[in-house]
Amino acid sequence: MIKEIVLNGKRIEYDLQRKDVKNINLRIKADRTIFLSANPRVSEQIIEEFIESKSEYILKALAHYEELAKYAPKPKQYVDGETFRILGHDRRLKVFSGKKNKVECDESYITLTVKDSNDFALKKKMIDKWLMSICKDTIQSLCDAIYPKFQKYGVAYPTIRYRSMVSRWGSCQPKRGVLTFNYALVEAPISCIEYVVVHEFTHFLQPNHSKKFYQQLAMFMPDWEERKKILEKGNSFVE
Repeated sequence: MIKEIVLNGKRIEYDLQRKDVKNINLRIKADRTIFLSANPRVSEQIIEEFIESKSEYILKALAHYEELAKYAPKPKQYVDGETFRILGHDRRLKVFSGKKNKVECDESYITLTVKDSNDFALKKKMIDKWLMSICKDTIQSLCDAIYPKFQKYGVAYPTIRYRSMVSRWGSCQPKRGVLTFNYALVEAPISCIEYVVVHEFTHFLQPNHSKKFYQQLAMFMPDWEERKKILEKGNSFVE
C-alpha cells in the first residue's frame, strides 16, 4: 500500500506492508524507494509517528542516494576509446574484428577481438566474463593469503561466492561459513580489496559492527581506515 507523509516540508512516498512482525521495520533502497513493514494491529498514527522520529535519517539517506545517481557511470557501449577501471588502473578499450573471440590486456589498453565488432551483446559478454575472472582470481588469491591469520582462531575456510550487489562490497554469513563479494570490486585497488576481505573474515569472530569488531579488525589491518577512505572515493558501498 503506497502512503504519503510530509517530512520537513518534503512529500515522501513509502510502501506500507502489513506483516506478522514484532517491530516496525524501515528499509530504504538505492533507487530511493522506502519500504515499511508493520503488524496489522499497529495504527497508522503510530506508524507516522515512527516515520517522523526517523525523518532525519530518511531525508539524509534519500539525499545520499540522489547524489549517487548524479554520478552513476553511464552504461558501457564497448567501443574504441572507452575507459575501464581494473584493480585501480584505467585502461582504454580497442575493438577489432577477428576469427577468434578473445580479450587481452597490457598496462594501457584492453584489446577485444570478436568475430563481429558490431555485436554489442557479444562484446559485453566477453568483457564481463573477463572482468569477472579477474575479480574471482584476485579475491581468491587474497582469501588464501589472509586465511591463515584466522585459522588459528578456529575459523574454517569459508565458501567464497561472488555476485553483483547494489549497495554492499561484501557480506559474511558466519553460521553458514559463506563469504560473498561484489563483482564491482574488480575496479578497486588491490589494497582496498584486501581490506574488504579482511573485514568480512573478521565477521567470523565478531558478527556485528561492535567496538570489539573494529578492535579486532585493527589488529589484523592497522591501516584499515585509510584503505576504506580510498575505497569510498570510488563508491559508497558498505561492507
